[in-house]
Amino acid sequence: MTALAAALALSLSACGGGSGPGGSAPASLDPDADLSEQRLTVSNWDGYLPEDLPARFKSAVGPPVTVAKHTTNEEIVAKLTASSDSGIDVAFVSGQYAQALAAQGLLEPIHHDLVPHLRNLDPLASRLAHDKGNAYSVPYTWGTTGLCYRKDLVRDAPDSWNDLLKPRAELKKKITMLKTERWLFLPAQKSLGYSVNTTDDQQLARVKELLLDAKQGLLAYDDTTFGDRLKSGEAVLAEAWDGWCPTDDKRIAFTVPKEGSDLWVDTMVVLKSSKSKEAAHAFINYVLGADVHSWVASNIYYKVPNAAAMAEVDPALLKKYPALAMTPEQLLKGESAVDLGDASAAYSRIVTEVTAG
Repeated sequence: MTALAAALALSLSACGGGSGPGGSAPASLDPDADLSEQRLTVSNWDGYLPEDLPARFKSAVGPPVTVAKHTTNEEIVAKLTASSDSGIDVAFVSGQYAQALAAQGLLEPIHHDLVPHLRNLDPLASRLAHDKGNAYSVPYTWGTTGLCYRKDLVRDAPDSWNDLLKPRAELKKKITMLKTERWLFLPAQKSLGYSVNTTDDQQLARVKELLLDAKQGLLAYDDTTFGDRLKSGEAVLAEAWDGWCPTDDKRIAFTVPKEGSDLWVDTMVVLKSSKSKEAAHAFINYVLGADVHSWVASNIYYKVPNAAAMAEVDPALLKKYPALAMTPEQLLKGESAVDLGDASAAYSRIVTEVTAG
């Protein structure tokens, strides 16, 4: 059982289950609530918000904010489901995890009337597979996965996932792949023409076989330092999330393989157990302000689904990081990962079997 599946199973006993997004209508919130009487705890990945945001939010809106940090989706999901009240008001989680939490009734529906800056979002951001209409989550960043490579050290520019999975002799042992399970699967799934959400046993067996074969040509599984390896020349080709491919180095380029890729989304959600739901919505609204949200693109180099914020990004930065200039229409050509429920156990088992040793 995956950490996510185990955590959600625990939530059934700790929280009594609950209706999903299609359940009874949410209780209304008070638009005139005194926000200065509320307090917020926000859990996010390290470095994913401006450090001075809590102070700025308190000065502008009123509530004090404590920022907790998590390193993985699995870690924060386990915390959110370990008891009936995790103490977290707003959490940042990837889209498929928001979907899983909502299905267990653990999320407060988004009260759109309390988040007027939702109008800043690109209309396509309401068509995401994990939460159409932004019923229980608000997209924070979005992007895709592809090939990050040294132009000066690769004879022919890679354009296929097979360049990673079935490399030419001169590339062997100079390649890295992402280890996080859905992204480890991605190159093999797309190479074989499968969905990133496949649960077909025969297809998963073929994916496993291809990943085991590909392992022979790898330098490492690397989610964090592949950019440094490329800069040093230790690696010449890496599977990478677009914003983490260091194309500010003119020797390095990023491309989406011809077989296609994914559309990943990180979101903001409000916990149903929160005692400061009005302040939580005010926080999300504040983040969606163009001046705040543009910080993400300008400092983390991930695109945000916020047209007003992207309009504030320095054009010179788009030249250094061309992936930032991808349009929403281009992004939505990628396939969205959704929660796989019990089938996710098969993914975890295969990842362990492939990466062991």
